[in-house]
Amino acid sequence: MKRVSAHSHPAISYFIMVLLVSSLVFGCQSDNETPRHLDSLSEAQLLPKPSETVDIDTGTSFINILSSNPQTNFPESLTFNVEIESSHEITDIELQYQINKVTTASVITTITPDFTPENHVLASWTWDTRKASLPPGAEINYQWLITNAAGDELETELTTFVFEDSRHSWNELVEGNIRLLWYKGDADFAQELMGAAQAALETIAQDTGAILERTARIYIYASTRDLQDALIFPQEWTGGLAFTDYGIITIGISPSSLSWGKKTIAHELTHLVVRQMTYSPLSDLPTWLNEGLAMYAEGDLRGDLEDSLEKAISNDTLFSIRSLGGSFPADPDEASLAYAQSYSITVFLINNYGSEKMSELLGVFKRGASYDEALLEVFGFDVDGLNIKWRDSL
Repeated sequence: MKRVSAHSHPAISYFIMVLLVSSLVFGCQSDNETPRHLDSLSEAQLLPKPSETVDIDTGTSFINILSSNPQTNFPESLTFNVEIESSHEITDIELQYQINKVTTASVITTITPDFTPENHVLASWTWDTRKASLPPGAEINYQWLITNAAGDELETELTTFVFEDSRHSWNELVEGNIRLLWYKGDADFAQELMGAAQAALETIAQDTGAILERTARIYIYASTRDLQDALIFPQEWTGGLAFTDYGIITIGISPSSLSWGKKTIAHELTHLVVRQMTYSPLSDLPTWLNEGLAMYAEGDLRGDLEDSLEKAISNDTLFSIRSLGGSFPADPDEASLAYAQSYSITVFLINNYGSEKMSELLGVFKRGASYDEALLEVFGFDVDGLNIKWRDSL
């Protein structure tokens, strides 16, 4: 009989190995027992799969400002818009703004606009400037503060936005500390007005010592009607305004009213200069001095106002100087007399006591002195004493 060699038949060797492995795996199990490895597999298949966990890479966390573009609906509103994207849900948005003007304390206003927390957000806030009006050219400094769910914070750089009246195409002429803006009339027209402004500065500096400390912007509207359209609830007679805390003047001057316009620029610019020089949280100038200096800068007293003053002198119906320390009368005739008297009182002080004394008086008011205290310190008489001396001079 031949012996079969396993080495000569590979299939037989493979079969023998399978039988050996099977016997080792199953051992001595009964027919009723489920193999342990199959039982374990069955249980594993019935268990829920563990949820996948994703590690957040804090290195990729970010907040980006895609756009920030304030828009004006002059003069009624100003809207601040911002578009933001973030790696995590945006949880907090703040707008902080500050108006650039003369003030005793720096006031920063914080606004929290409504928005839906998401990774991409559009937010806006509208300032109703009919309730808290701003003059043309007012400057607002603003920034955004953004926070996301990861605790990241973004603070944008402070940006300045100008509340311009974009309904007109403004031209600009700059000389020294004065910026003149206009949209109707040629370059000669603007130069005439600039000349009047510079002459007014020279007059007020020579006779009172007051100088323009900060840039003044003068917006020349083409008419009184155009000017009033730029204002919130203007008076019917408003032809020019000085927003002294902002360093801004607005006047309605057509090329045909150049003579009146030059006087008005001198008047309003003087208000601005005197305000800059004498600003104090403790006191204000008496109205008669404030208006008197402004009218003095215009030049000679207007004929109609001079007539009003002469009539009051003849009829002994002059106002007392003390009564002219506050608001002027609303009646047009009485208001005209108040302005005429203010001019006359100011001229009396400058002509009789000199420009150095007037400059000293303005400095005392800046320190916060009362009307009587200031006059007593500089001239040696109070308001009632000035009233007597001025009337005697007439």
